[in-house]
Amino acid sequence: MPRRNIPISPGLSPENSLKTLVENRTVYNLEHCELNLFETYQQSALVPLKFNDLVVTSMLKGKKVMHLFDKEGFDYLPGESVIIPSNIEMKIDFPEATLDNPTQCLALAIESKKIEDTLNFLNEKYPKEGQNNFWKLDENNFFFENNEEMAGLINKIIQICRSSSVFKDALADLSLQELLVKIVQSQTLKGIDRDNVKMSNPYLAQIIDLIKANLTEKIKLKTIADRSGMSASSMYRLFKNELGISPVEFILMEKIKIAKQYLSDKHVYIKNVSYEAGFEDSNYFIRVFKQYEGITPKQYQQLLHKKEN
Repeated sequence: MPRRNIPISPGLSPENSLKTLVENRTVYNLEHCELNLFETYQQSALVPLKFNDLVVTSMLKGKKVMHLFDKEGFDYLPGESVIIPSNIEMKIDFPEATLDNPTQCLALAIESKKIEDTLNFLNEKYPKEGQNNFWKLDENNFFFENNEEMAGLINKIIQICRSSSVFKDALADLSLQELLVKIVQSQTLKGIDRDNVKMSNPYLAQIIDLIKANLTEKIKLKTIADRSGMSASSMYRLFKNELGISPVEFILMEKIKIAKQYLSDKHVYIKNVSYEAGFEDSNYFIRVFKQYEGITPKQYQQLLHKKEN
């Protein structure tokens, strides 16, 4: 139930231009990438799809069920993205698609050399701290929710690919570089919950351990930085480079996770949840929760337990 950062749909194809009702495809070819827009207008199951290059997909409308890597199928909704390595077949269900309720999804296929060149450039010019810690894509961490920056960047790439500008290839290359940076940062952030970060960056892992151990207390960033042997400015840069967010944003996100656990109890008071999650002011807690989740804590609690009934 978090707030969805959904890229803007470029609009559906005119009905008289549809070649098929299942994964009708519109393609925009550029020098180093290919933007595919898929629309489906009828219920279907296990529709196969495969690309020769790595593909960044993002849902725009409707609902799919994705089957990847012999794993159990998972719901794929607007505001979410999935990365599929080259030559990996996905199979897709469309349980709700109709003429009045179509699905729409984009698939951005990126040339492998462009990915390799971008990651090499980042490792050379912006090396990460820590032994064996490099800019790279994690193929095992393939499913994530878009943040606001990611959704905005996808919108920009759609506009560039569909434009008639003579500079579209150059503009697309810049946006692809930025997209790869955001994807790696999003994967690292998601990997923290799985302890993957400890294998790649011990400095970041140490700070995160200190933060998590003191989440319900009043956390002073200077104290955390001092205890980890870093300056506050160095710690800020580390978080922005590795995760794409500031230490304060990370702390708030972790506090919201704690709050959501407490809200699973339908009898708990919001003021008590605020205190247990480490917020000193319940009004501030409500504002932050709504900023990150799109709804108030009370609405979240009600929606959670409405599903149970």
